[in-house]
Amino acid sequence: NLAQAYKLGRGVPMSLAEAERWYKRAADQGHLQANDNYGLILFQAQRRSEALPYLQTSANRGEPRAQYVLGTGHFNGDFVEKDWIKAYALMNRASAQGLPQATSNLAQMDKYIPLDDRRRALELAGQMEQNEKRVRTAQVGGLRPAPTTGAVQTAQLPPSRAVTPVPQPVTPASAPVRAPAPVAVTAPAPVAVAAPVRSAKGDWRVQLGAFSNQNKAKNLWSSLENRISALRQLQPYLVTSGNITRLQAGPFATRQQADRMCGTVKSTGNACIVKKR
Repeated sequence: NLAQAYKLGRGVPMSLAEAERWYKRAADQGHLQANDNYGLILFQAQRRSEALPYLQTSANRGEPRAQYVLGTGHFNGDFVEKDWIKAYALMNRASAQGLPQATSNLAQMDKYIPLDDRRRALELAGQMEQNEKRVRTAQVGGLRPAPTTGAVQTAQLPPSRAVTPVPQPVTPASAPVRAPAPVAVTAPAPVAVAAPVRSAKGDWRVQLGAFSNQNKAKNLWSSLENRISALRQLQPYLVTSGNITRLQAGPFATRQQADRMCGTVKSTGNACIVKKR
């Protein structure tokens, strides 16, 4: 939030250097939206090698702006390896999440990428979508991504920092004889923090459900996070008491802020109650 204040000049002198410094501090401690914004700021500043690990972390979690930037990069081969299958898969994922620039770029890519490669890319996009869900679920309770055996580790609260998933290698696609012109890319703007912003040390949370099976709590978070964008700004918590796991999100500085969030959640048909820690 302090980074956003410096970026916009709200309450402090406008300073992109200070904004960048605070975004990095938050990102390196596992704050997901700070990671997204920091990667995009570095990319826009042409510091692409520095931006790459942050963009990859965001893209692996399913952040469409990062997927759009990386997809364009893989198509043009300008700051990552040229790989049209991966490029088309990433652009497809960004487009599927409603990013209009990605939909436009997909149409351009269709003119150059062979049909068989596009089919392979769509298969890869499906794998990416499943991996995104696994990564987001793993971040609930600070869990690492589940190993290939399907076993899931468990953890008590509070959750730890997010981890950086390792991208899966993809066989580079062969280019046609005629090389296409590079696809234009303009990095989408970083996410704005909606007012009033929550406090990182608030005592209020919203409770979204209680379960005897911890996996059901994780699955609910993944489902709600996909449907309710406001929840993506919050930290999920798995609060265990005996055999019951309560899924909560927050923190909020005031009850009024938590009440507003519960109202948003209830409007989608899910139960929600306000809790004080």
